[in-house]
Amino acid sequence: MKIMITGSNGQVGCNLVRLLSNTEHDVFASDRYTLDITDARQVMAAVRDYRPDVIINAAAYTAVDKAENDIELAFAINREGPKFLAQAAQDVNAVILHISTDYVFAGNKEGTYFESDETDPHTVYGKSKLAGELEVAAKCDKHIILRTAWVFGEYGSNNFVKTMLRLAPTKSSLRVVDDQFGGPTYAADIATALIEIATQIIEQGNRDFGIYHFSGLPHVTWAQFADVIFDKAQEQFLLLSKPDVNAITTDEYPTHAKRPANSRLDTQKITQVFGIQASDWQAALCHLNDYLV
Repeated sequence: MKIMITGSNGQVGCNLVRLLSNTEHDVFASDRYTLDITDARQVMAAVRDYRPDVIINAAAYTAVDKAENDIELAFAINREGPKFLAQAAQDVNAVILHISTDYVFAGNKEGTYFESDETDPHTVYGKSKLAGELEVAAKCDKHIILRTAWVFGEYGSNNFVKTMLRLAPTKSSLRVVDDQFGGPTYAADIATALIEIATQIIEQGNRDFGIYHFSGLPHVTWAQFADVIFDKAQEQFLLLSKPDVNAITTDEYPTHAKRPANSRLDTQKITQVFGIQASDWQAALCHLNDYLV
């Protein structure tokens, strides 16, 4: 396969490049410095020149709070970029795989969110990501939209696991939100799922295009997630003592953008269609030393 990756320096993008580096696949990896996805002409020129079988869009504006005031840039990256990539994919008869988010939902449903549930984003970030979904679906017939949540991994500097590991050695206790529920998702598992989907589409002829949910199980709160992180860190001798996790409410930890109370995504569809199991986030915490590099 010829695979074009955007956002190659992000959490998922880095893993895509790593996992594909020793394969027979031809990979064109780009970041914001080598390909500006908000520039329609640049995108079309790059895609027409490379002519990929698959475009994996791992580029996104993900600063949820900052987006509330940075509306134009958030929509440029999360809506216009995917639109231009999808148009270019359609032009060269490529498949586009696009990463989206739980923030497209209001977060007030009881139980898990299915792909068919009504979207109702309450943040600029969520609205811009939903707009990107709609553009991808409208502009390219052969599309996969992969919604995920609570992404963490070894790459990058801003994810919950790294933050907890940074704070733990200097704190005897930490206040962590305990009324938001979701599925922590290991970035490498997202990358693996995207590669498997691309392989099944290009090499095996799977044509089940559309929206899929992929995130981790079991579902937990942020406080519960933190507690497991600290347990794993102690088991791996990275913490001498475990800080107390003091559960607080969302109201006690105000943020500029409203977080969804319920980010639990149902992952049955991706298992049924592609045989891909939910991310095992607890297994991904068994090598925490890699997160400290």
